Amino acid sequence: MRPLAVAHLTALDLAPVELLRKAAQAGFSAVGLRLHPVQPGATGYPLEAGSAAARELKAAIAGEGVQVSDIEFVSLTPAFQLADHEGLLAAGAELGASSLTVSGDDLDNARLVHNLAALCELASGYGLRVDLEFMRWRAVANVQQAVAAVAATGQRNAGVLVDALHLYRSGGDEQALAQLDSRFLRAVQLCDAPLQAPAEALIIQEAREGRLLPGSGQLPLAALLNALPADVQVSVETPSALLAPDLRLKAAYEATRSWLSRS
Repeated sequence: MRPLAVAHLTALDLAPVELLRKAAQAGFSAVGLRLHPVQPGATGYPLEAGSAAARELKAAIAGEGVQVSDIEFVSLTPAFQLADHEGLLAAGAELGASSLTVSGDDLDNARLVHNLAALCELASGYGLRVDLEFMRWRAVANVQQAVAAVAATGQRNAGVLVDALHLYRSGGDEQALAQLDSRFLRAVQLCDAPLQAPAEALIIQEAREGRLLPGSGQLPLAALLNALPADVQVSVETPSALLAPDLRLKAAYEATRSWLSRS
């Protein structure tokens, strides 16, 4: 059975220890943790390596038998400072995470690639991969741009995270993936949605709180998975304002497992 993780955004209102416990109860084998907010003032759960909070979280990981698949979220803006993120990497390594997720938010491509490469070099010392996630409204907006940036770093631990919604909303599809070097495609986040995108003003809202469970929309998810490497890291990201967090996690697991069994 393919290991299945859940992204923190699915139940971002749960702090890490509670997320771990609820995710384990739902059936997930791993969780992603948002240890750094997307932007100042946004929800995040900072953690210092070696702290009492880190020890509590490690105990929960051991007790629940649920791993930490990835940590997030670093935005590569023009103001990015490498030293600001070493503590995040140290915390992720202590928790046993395999990757750090970042976004590209710098229109100066040379600076973006330089900063991404530097972050990869630092992350390699902590045993972490760095996955660049593209989003339609960011400077790195599509999968082609993401792969090009990752390839330009020359770093072995640089990869691309393919979010199903972001792929199709940015004009990409499974055929676009097939034309790229698959060794850069390291992780995928699953959700579903109508084929028709909402109005431009609602694109971000859909991504943050309007996703559908896998198999309940119209995205060609089976074709998407088939276009990715067999060992791609799989997680579910289905934030919704319609269900309580524990019910959201349970529904995400059951719907995804059901869909995978049919695909």
